[in-house]
Amino acid sequence: MLTTLTSGLTLPTAAAATWPSANGSEAVGATKPISGSVDGGMKRYYGTGDLGSGGQNEDQDPIFKLADGATLKNVIIGAPAADGIHCSGSCTLQNVWWEDVGEDAATFRGTGKTFTVNGGGARKAADKIFQFNGGGTLNISNFAGQDFKTFVRSCGNCSSQYKRTINVTNTEITAPGGVIGGINTNYGDSLTLRGITIVGDSSKKIVPCQKYIGNNTGAEPTKNGSDADGTYCKYSASDLTYR
Repeated sequence: MLTTLTSGLTLPTAAAATWPSANGSEAVGATKPISGSVDGGMKRYYGTGDLGSGGQNEDQDPIFKLADGATLKNVIIGAPAADGIHCSGSCTLQNVWWEDVGEDAATFRGTGKTFTVNGGGARKAADKIFQFNGGGTLNISNFAGQDFKTFVRSCGNCSSQYKRTINVTNTEITAPGGVIGGINTNYGDSLTLRGITIVGDSSKKIVPCQKYIGNNTGAEPTKNGSDADGTYCKYSASDLTYR
């Protein structure tokens, strides 16, 4: 039996998502600005020159930078991936795939915004897949995350801090992985998980929701528990399926 999700993501019931093949490739030496709606036609884009280190250095430039209100769809980001995608404000990422995450797959900025990730997948993230630096709501659905440290993180030590709401639905998480969502309870963050399938983690080592005490000083945030509580970590056992 197959479960077919939107944006071309088809999840076999007992295996990880099938990753798409690229329709050509293009090297990117300088960040590509995106406004309006852009359909990449499933082309692979990868960094070269200043975007070609492939490391974990902070403050790398992205392959794509989306203006407030922009949509990017049907794109594959290969390696080196630099800092993936930056959203300057509300944005939509539809059917975007990261084959080998660089610093982060996508970073969301701006205040009081709504960010949408629908379809696609990301793998091989030495640290985070999604970095939520701005304020507002981040909705992730029909996505596949594989081999990561943190799937999505509300910034724990940004100089400007906000309340952040994160909703992850109908998404497949494949081990190895550390944390699905990291949030800051002292800023009123929340993480809601619904319809999450976790593959290859029979010992349940992946933490669904890690709570932190965030700060705006740049210091490493301290942990503040990891249990579902209905306020900050919103999920129940029935929301998590292990395969």
